[in-house]
Amino acid sequence: MNLILPLFFGFVTAVIGIIPPGLINMTAAKVNLKEGTRNAFWFIFGAIIVIFFQAYLAIIFARIIDVRPDIVILLRELGFGVFGSLAIYFLFIAKKPKVKKSKIAKKSQKKRFFLGMLLSALNFFPIPYYVFITITLSSYELFSFAAFSVFTFVSGVVLGSTLVFYFYIRFFERIESKADYLLRNMNTIIGSITGVIALVTLFNIIRYYLQ
Repeated sequence: MNLILPLFFGFVTAVIGIIPPGLINMTAAKVNLKEGTRNAFWFIFGAIIVIFFQAYLAIIFARIIDVRPDIVILLRELGFGVFGSLAIYFLFIAKKPKVKKSKIAKKSQKKRFFLGMLLSALNFFPIPYYVFITITLSSYELFSFAAFSVFTFVSGVVLGSTLVFYFYIRFFERIESKADYLLRNMNTIIGSITGVIALVTLFNIIRYYLQ
Protein backbone atom coordinates (compact mmCIF):
# COMPACT_ATOMS: atom_id res chain seq x y z
CA MET A 1 0.00 0.00 0.00
CA ASN A 2 2.88 2.39 0.83
CA LEU A 3 4.13 1.86 -2.73
CA ILE A 4 0.79 1.97 -4.53
CA LEU A 5 -0.78 5.10 -3.00
CA PRO A 6 2.00 7.63 -3.76
CA LEU A 7 2.43 6.17 -7.24
CA PHE A 8 -1.33 6.35 -7.86
CA PHE A 9 -1.74 9.91 -6.58
CA GLY A 10 1.32 11.11 -8.51
CA PHE A 11 -0.03 9.52 -11.68
CA VAL A 12 -3.57 10.89 -11.31
CA THR A 13 -2.55 14.44 -10.35
CA ALA A 14 -0.12 14.58 -13.28
CA VAL A 15 -2.82 13.50 -15.73
CA ILE A 16 -5.28 16.07 -14.34
CA GLY A 17 -2.68 18.84 -14.44
CA ILE A 18 -1.33 18.21 -17.94
CA ILE A 19 -4.30 16.95 -19.94
CA PRO A 20 -5.82 20.41 -20.73
CA PRO A 21 -4.37 21.72 -24.03
CA GLY A 22 -1.24 23.71 -23.28
CA LEU A 23 1.98 24.88 -24.86
CA ILE A 24 3.97 21.72 -24.11
CA ASN A 25 1.50 19.00 -25.10
CA MET A 26 0.30 20.92 -28.17
CA THR A 27 3.88 21.48 -29.30
CA ALA A 28 4.66 17.79 -28.82
CA ALA A 29 1.68 16.89 -31.00
CA LYS A 30 2.67 19.33 -33.74
CA VAL A 31 6.29 18.16 -33.71
CA ASN A 32 4.97 14.65 -34.25
CA LEU A 33 2.85 15.76 -37.21
CA LYS A 34 5.58 17.82 -38.89
CA GLU A 35 8.74 15.89 -38.02
CA GLY A 36 7.73 12.39 -37.00
CA THR A 37 7.43 10.36 -33.83
CA ARG A 38 11.15 10.16 -33.07
CA ASN A 39 11.59 13.93 -32.78
CA ALA A 40 8.35 14.16 -30.77
CA PHE A 41 9.64 11.60 -28.28
CA TRP A 42 12.91 13.49 -27.91
CA PHE A 43 10.89 16.63 -27.20
CA ILE A 44 8.81 14.76 -24.61
CA PHE A 45 11.93 13.28 -23.01
CA GLY A 46 13.37 16.77 -22.48
CA ALA A 47 10.09 18.00 -20.98
CA ILE A 48 9.77 14.98 -18.67
CA ILE A 49 13.24 15.49 -17.19
CA VAL A 50 12.32 19.03 -16.12
CA ILE A 51 8.92 17.90 -14.80
CA PHE A 52 10.69 15.29 -12.63
CA PHE A 53 12.82 17.95 -10.96
CA GLN A 54 9.91 20.38 -10.67
CA ALA A 55 7.79 17.78 -8.85
CA TYR A 56 10.70 16.83 -6.57
CA LEU A 57 11.44 20.49 -5.78
CA ALA A 58 7.74 21.11 -5.07
CA ILE A 59 7.68 18.28 -2.51
CA ILE A 60 10.77 19.73 -0.78
CA PHE A 61 8.96 23.06 -0.48
CA ALA A 62 5.81 21.29 0.72
CA ARG A 63 7.74 19.43 3.42
CA ILE A 64 9.13 22.73 4.76
CA ILE A 65 5.75 24.46 4.58
CA ASP A 66 3.89 21.54 6.17
CA VAL A 67 5.61 22.04 9.55
CA ARG A 68 5.17 25.84 9.54
CA PRO A 69 1.50 26.88 9.89
CA ASP A 70 2.54 30.55 9.78
CA ILE A 71 4.06 30.01 6.32
CA VAL A 72 0.93 28.17 5.20
CA ILE A 73 -1.36 31.09 6.07
CA LEU A 74 1.08 33.58 4.51
CA LEU A 75 1.11 31.59 1.28
CA ARG A 76 -2.69 31.45 1.36
CA GLU A 77 -2.87 35.23 1.61
CA LEU A 78 -0.36 35.66 -1.20
CA GLY A 79 -2.19 33.04 -3.24
CA PHE A 80 -5.50 34.85 -2.79
CA GLY A 81 -3.93 38.06 -4.10
CA VAL A 82 -2.26 36.33 -7.05
CA PHE A 83 -5.24 34.18 -8.10
CA GLY A 84 -7.69 37.03 -7.59
CA SER A 85 -5.60 39.30 -9.80
CA LEU A 86 -5.27 36.59 -12.45
CA ALA A 87 -9.03 35.99 -12.45
CA ILE A 88 -9.72 39.70 -12.99
CA TYR A 89 -7.09 39.93 -15.73
CA PHE A 90 -8.20 36.89 -17.74
CA LEU A 91 -11.94 37.55 -17.38
CA PHE A 92 -12.03 41.31 -17.99
CA ILE A 93 -8.71 42.61 -19.35
CA ALA A 94 -6.91 40.04 -21.51
CA LYS A 95 -7.70 39.94 -25.21
CA LYS A 96 -9.24 36.83 -26.68
CA PRO A 97 -6.46 34.59 -28.04
CA LYS A 98 -6.37 33.77 -31.72
CA VAL A 99 -5.69 30.24 -32.88
CA LYS A 100 -2.83 30.20 -35.36
CA LYS A 101 -1.76 27.29 -37.47
CA SER A 102 1.90 27.40 -36.63
CA LYS A 103 4.53 25.85 -38.85
CA ILE A 104 7.33 23.92 -37.24
CA ALA A 105 10.55 23.83 -39.16
CA LYS A 106 12.51 20.61 -39.39
CA LYS A 107 14.97 20.40 -36.49
CA SER A 108 17.44 17.88 -35.13
CA GLN A 109 16.58 15.51 -32.28
CA LYS A 110 19.03 17.31 -29.99
CA LYS A 111 17.31 20.66 -30.61
CA ARG A 112 13.91 19.11 -29.95
CA PHE A 113 15.21 17.62 -26.69
CA PHE A 114 16.41 21.01 -25.45
CA LEU A 115 13.23 22.72 -26.71
CA GLY A 116 11.23 20.30 -24.55
CA MET A 117 13.39 21.16 -21.55
CA LEU A 118 13.09 24.89 -22.23
CA LEU A 119 9.30 24.98 -22.61
CA SER A 120 8.88 22.79 -19.54
CA ALA A 121 11.22 24.99 -17.49
CA LEU A 122 9.26 28.10 -18.50
CA ASN A 123 6.09 26.50 -17.13
CA PHE A 124 6.06 27.35 -13.41
CA PHE A 125 2.60 25.89 -12.74
CA PRO A 126 3.78 22.39 -11.65
CA ILE A 127 5.67 23.63 -8.57
CA PRO A 128 2.77 25.36 -6.72
CA TYR A 129 0.41 22.69 -8.06
CA TYR A 130 2.35 19.78 -6.52
CA VAL A 131 3.03 21.76 -3.35
CA PHE A 132 -0.73 22.14 -2.88
CA ILE A 133 -1.44 18.51 -3.79
CA THR A 134 1.14 16.94 -1.48
CA ILE A 135 0.26 19.18 1.49
CA THR A 136 -3.42 18.32 1.01
CA LEU A 137 -2.72 14.58 0.75
CA SER A 138 -0.45 14.78 3.80
CA SER A 139 -3.21 16.47 5.84
CA TYR A 140 -5.44 13.43 5.15
CA GLU A 141 -2.57 11.02 5.92
CA LEU A 142 -2.55 9.78 2.33
CA PHE A 143 1.03 10.85 1.70
CA SER A 144 4.18 11.09 3.78
CA PHE A 145 7.36 13.04 3.13
CA ALA A 146 9.57 9.99 3.61
CA ALA A 147 12.19 9.60 0.89
CA PHE A 148 10.63 6.43 -0.55
CA SER A 149 7.13 7.99 -0.77
CA VAL A 150 8.56 11.11 -2.40
CA PHE A 151 10.41 9.12 -5.05
CA THR A 152 7.35 6.94 -5.72
CA PHE A 153 5.07 9.98 -6.04
CA VAL A 154 7.47 11.67 -8.46
CA SER A 155 7.70 8.44 -10.46
CA GLY A 156 3.90 8.50 -10.73
CA VAL A 157 4.08 12.10 -11.96
CA VAL A 158 6.55 11.08 -14.66
CA LEU A 159 4.40 8.13 -15.76
CA GLY A 160 1.22 10.22 -15.84
CA SER A 161 2.90 13.04 -17.76
CA THR A 162 4.37 10.62 -20.28
CA LEU A 163 0.98 8.99 -20.84
CA VAL A 164 -0.71 12.34 -21.52
CA PHE A 165 2.04 13.43 -23.93
CA TYR A 166 1.77 10.09 -25.74
CA PHE A 167 -1.99 10.55 -25.98
CA TYR A 168 -1.51 13.94 -27.60
CA ILE A 169 0.98 12.78 -30.22
CA ARG A 170 -1.08 9.64 -30.93
CA PHE A 171 -4.56 11.11 -31.17
CA PHE A 172 -3.94 14.81 -31.91
CA GLU A 173 -5.68 14.81 -35.27
CA ARG A 174 -8.89 13.58 -33.63
CA ILE A 175 -8.90 16.20 -30.85
CA GLU A 176 -7.44 19.15 -32.76
CA SER A 177 -10.81 20.85 -33.37
CA LYS A 178 -11.76 20.55 -29.70
CA ALA A 179 -8.34 21.79 -28.67
CA ASP A 180 -8.73 24.87 -30.90
CA TYR A 181 -12.09 25.60 -29.23
CA LEU A 182 -10.48 25.37 -25.80
CA LEU A 183 -7.62 27.63 -26.86
CA ARG A 184 -10.04 30.28 -28.18
CA ASN A 185 -11.84 30.25 -24.81
CA MET A 186 -8.71 29.81 -22.70
CA ASN A 187 -9.00 33.23 -21.01
CA THR A 188 -12.49 32.42 -19.71
CA ILE A 189 -11.40 28.95 -18.58
CA ILE A 190 -8.28 30.20 -16.78
CA GLY A 191 -10.14 33.16 -15.27
CA SER A 192 -12.92 30.92 -13.96
CA ILE A 193 -10.49 28.41 -12.46
CA THR A 194 -8.33 31.05 -10.79
CA GLY A 195 -11.48 32.80 -9.53
CA VAL A 196 -12.72 29.62 -7.87
CA ILE A 197 -9.28 29.00 -6.34
CA ALA A 198 -9.21 32.59 -5.03
CA LEU A 199 -12.64 32.15 -3.39
CA VAL A 200 -11.66 28.83 -1.80
CA THR A 201 -8.41 30.39 -0.55
CA LEU A 202 -10.30 33.37 0.91
CA PHE A 203 -12.68 30.97 2.68
CA ASN A 204 -9.74 29.10 4.24
CA ILE A 205 -8.11 32.37 5.35
CA ILE A 206 -11.33 33.57 7.03
CA ARG A 207 -11.86 30.19 8.68
CA TYR A 208 -8.27 30.24 10.01
CA TYR A 209 -8.66 33.66 11.64
CA LEU A 210 -12.05 32.73 13.15
CA GLN A 211 -10.62 29.68 14.90
